[in-house]
Amino acid sequence: MTSLPLVFEAPKRALPPRHLADLDPAERRAAVGELGLPGFRADQLSRHYFGRLTADVDTMSDLPAAAREAVRTLLPPLVVPVLEQSCDDGTTRKTLWKGHDGTRAESVLMGYPDRATVCVSSQAGCGMACPFCATGQGGLERNLSTAEIVEQVRMAAAAARDGALGAPTRLSNVVFMGMGEPLANYKRVVAAVRRITEPAPDGLGISARGVTVSTVGLVPAIDRLTAEGLPVTLAVSLHTPDDELRDTLVPVNNRWKVAEVLAAARRYAQATGRRVSIEYALIRDVNDHAWRADLLGSLLRQQIGAKRVHVNLIPLNPTPGSKWDASPRPVQDEFVRRVQAAGVACTVRDTRGREIAAACGQLAASQA
Repeated sequence: MTSLPLVFEAPKRALPPRHLADLDPAERRAAVGELGLPGFRADQLSRHYFGRLTADVDTMSDLPAAAREAVRTLLPPLVVPVLEQSCDDGTTRKTLWKGHDGTRAESVLMGYPDRATVCVSSQAGCGMACPFCATGQGGLERNLSTAEIVEQVRMAAAAARDGALGAPTRLSNVVFMGMGEPLANYKRVVAAVRRITEPAPDGLGISARGVTVSTVGLVPAIDRLTAEGLPVTLAVSLHTPDDELRDTLVPVNNRWKVAEVLAAARRYAQATGRRVSIEYALIRDVNDHAWRADLLGSLLRQQIGAKRVHVNLIPLNPTPGSKWDASPRPVQDEFVRRVQAAGVACTVRDTRGREIAAACGQLAASQA
């Protein structure tokens, strides 16, 4: 089986213009100062953007007309919806975005009885080359900027508030499981997490416990995230417990083996007190064997600790023309039973959006 080469550094392509969401509070005050405005205008601008979820300068009536014209440069349009689709009785909405340079990325807004969640992209494309993933097979175009990531969340929050999912609701959860490997765009992703979790007017005020950052297993970056002190959930896309298969399914495993990834996950759980999520896409006749379920449960119990880990089993959403397919329901149920028998929590992810190509990268690929 062949796969694309791993890409840890994004191609040298220009990021979009500076945006308010790229800046921390001190940098915002400095930026409005450069525009000849007093520092408190930065706080007003932040209250509109992060608190009222608007980037429309013309609606900011507490800013004088001259100030509104000046601050337009801090709210440049970054992502424009190209295509929007909905399904699941309107509770799942997928948006394909176009950046300033034509790059495309996706986000998915999902409504549940007890929460509203947005899945966001951190890169345009992905360089990790996982063969069963539409994004991974398309390669990496570039990193998204901090503001491009935050904009996905702000617009999702505004849409949920305005009733896009039915009854108006508050966005409560953000998962970095869209296009890209978040920890390969480390600096901008961490900055985005800070904007998302800081209280208004400095940020969107979403609880850090409602934020999940996924990774295929970039061990040094996991340790770096551990040191940040951000109590977000770490999700490790493991997909198989044995190195022989994982070398093929998740090519980064050729650099950091399963034992190293699980050791880094254990350090994260110990430092943050947060339970680690193990993401496992169940693929028919590839990684769904009973012995792999037994090995997975045993390894997680021994390497991380049964109370510090949870397995999130994902029925594969196959991409058009792919040889990969989801496991039959009886096989899935037996896999869950065996992991749970090892004392490790294991649940099956609620499958959303199959009819609108909601798996990572499918919509962008279909519109390319």
